[in-house]
Amino acid sequence: MLYNAYEFQRSLLAGASAIANAGAEILSNPANPFSYFGAGPILASALDVFAHASATRGKPAFDLPETTIDGRSTPVTEVIEARKPFGQLRHFLREGASENDPKLLIVAPMSGHYATLLRGTVQRMLPGHDVWITDWRDARNVPTSEGGFDLDDYIDYLIEWLEHIGPGAHMLAVCQPSVPSYAAAALMSASNHPAKPRTLTMMGGPIDTREAPTAVNTLATERPLTWFEQNVVATVPFNYPGNGRRVYPGFMQLAGFMTMNLGDHLMSHWEMFKHLVDGDEESADATKKFYEEYRSVCDMTAEFYLQTVSEVFQKHSLPKGELMHRDVRVDPAAITDIGLLAIEGERDDISGLGQTKAALTIATNLPDEHKKYYMAEGAGHYGIFNGSKWRMKIAPIVEDWIRAHNN
Repeated sequence: MLYNAYEFQRSLLAGASAIANAGAEILSNPANPFSYFGAGPILASALDVFAHASATRGKPAFDLPETTIDGRSTPVTEVIEARKPFGQLRHFLREGASENDPKLLIVAPMSGHYATLLRGTVQRMLPGHDVWITDWRDARNVPTSEGGFDLDDYIDYLIEWLEHIGPGAHMLAVCQPSVPSYAAAALMSASNHPAKPRTLTMMGGPIDTREAPTAVNTLATERPLTWFEQNVVATVPFNYPGNGRRVYPGFMQLAGFMTMNLGDHLMSHWEMFKHLVDGDEESADATKKFYEEYRSVCDMTAEFYLQTVSEVFQKHSLPKGELMHRDVRVDPAAITDIGLLAIEGERDDISGLGQTKAALTIATNLPDEHKKYYMAEGAGHYGIFNGSKWRMKIAPIVEDWIRAHNN
């Protein structure tokens, strides 16, 4: 019923969005005299904001046709290197790039948003790195005949894709995938796997959520797992390829994120409205661009979501040394020669300070010279992998760390 109710609401809003968009275009048309005075510009701006906020979103494109290497514009081609039921390995090929550039696997979150949320991360790392990214699939589009997908499968995917990339790769995990990426690194270290990563950078990851718990952590711990299964897990309706699959819907995740910072989101839309009234379309478009990406959401399988809530947020299995992967214990002490870089944002309200840094502490057999911690002053969760702080302050640290461990 939950998913069906959402679909009904979405269809109504889609129609309302189209009508509002048409009204905004009419009222702002230069041929319309009301577009120059009176309430015309105000009403047109209000309709524009509503139309944008209620429009249906699909999967965005990375849209990175080129990069700049040594001051020279270089074409970039996206290639799908490997496909699996719940995701694909996307490779950004740079024409004429050096073969000595470090191979970098960026592990995108499976947390309600598409991998394109890391467009800015990819863009910044492209000039000096051979970049690959995990492009997760919307679970509602995966037929039930493909089976399920849980935390064990996630770890398996990462190991297989590192094998595909080959020895000498580096990993960068943003937020949620810090835990499965760490687990994959530990398992590959324990078996001395030839394709184990040379470095693992974790940014705003919930390695140990007992450190500085946030509202997200509190929500996950104050209720039993059965509550989440009964209240936020839904069944994909018949009009999608994955009909009948149990999922944690992306719209539920988005609603949670929006509610956490509702005041900020309302102010952003108010500022966008004022920019439109003033004719500052460039500033308004910047806000629109952000929310077009932010509101593009996808579903994750119920088993993956529930296992993550249980193992990461309730049991704290990884930092306790109790996380299991297909009956094999994930031992953080097995990491002995992988460079670990933990990055946190001072104002991160999703992964609190200390949660990612814990990754260094639990790697008890890793020498200190292979550990590094950086706290980005003034950065929130989104700011540690996107925006000016990421580009100017954080990315150079990641680049230096990778190059220091590239041989």
